Amino acid sequence: MKIGVSSYSLSRAIIAKQMTILDAISWIVDNGGQHVEIVPIGFDLVDNPQLIEAIRNKASNLHVDISNYAIGSNFALQDEKAYEQEIARVMKQVDIANELGVKLMRHDVATSSDTSIHQFLVDLPRLALACQRIADYASQYGITTSVENHGYYIQASDRVQALIHAVNRPNFRTTLDIGNFMCVDEDSAAATKNNIPHASMVHLKDFYLRPSNQNPGPHWFQTTRGNYLRGAIFGHGDINTREALRIIKQSGYDGYLSIEFEGLEDCLLGTKLGMDNAVRIWNEI
Repeated sequence: MKIGVSSYSLSRAIIAKQMTILDAISWIVDNGGQHVEIVPIGFDLVDNPQLIEAIRNKASNLHVDISNYAIGSNFALQDEKAYEQEIARVMKQVDIANELGVKLMRHDVATSSDTSIHQFLVDLPRLALACQRIADYASQYGITTSVENHGYYIQASDRVQALIHAVNRPNFRTTLDIGNFMCVDEDSAAATKNNIPHASMVHLKDFYLRPSNQNPGPHWFQTTRGNYLRGAIFGHGDINTREALRIIKQSGYDGYLSIEFEGLEDCLLGTKLGMDNAVRIWNEI
């Protein structure tokens, strides 16, 4: 098991040009990270392909793993041309993952204004076909692709499992984010227990939670049932992080754990404290 950081956690600093992605990799290592997850926010690996080699060399020189490459995508498209273009675009991103040297890649699968179970079941065969084609393409590189519980539409643990079973590829699994289950009002520990057998990657995230009848004001967003969430430093929020980590540890999962910080605090402080908390809790349980 290795605890590290998603570059998403530091994206505010990268976007503000306080650091580059190469600086971020150095910062992660200097602060105890055992791996770095590459999420291209604040930098672009398509338009700046020279950055791919720079990232790979930076990680190699610092003796740190590049654990995962995570991108957005959406296959809930009825226009056939747009659907094929999106599959082709993600396949090119698989090529980038291979150039980075990673064996894990997360791509989103779908967003929809209609998040009902009915619409999900209607869309499922088409979503699964896209994921099959991409997983099959990734297999030439030995890359495992994955869906994250992300974006309301495919966020509940049973929907993630339904997609994994429909895709039915050994190299298609899930990036399990213990915090994101709360966005669809699912208990994080219970959902983690449901899906940890299918996880290729684990994100550690925390949220503050307030009930729907207690609007806390700006900087909060709502769950599917109208409750309120705000990003927290891992271990400071309302998720039972200790129980979620206990479930992960007892499952025998021995892969990467990646801090994802999206709170209001300074992102360097929030990420460092979250990583320290994760290490401390993991060692205590």
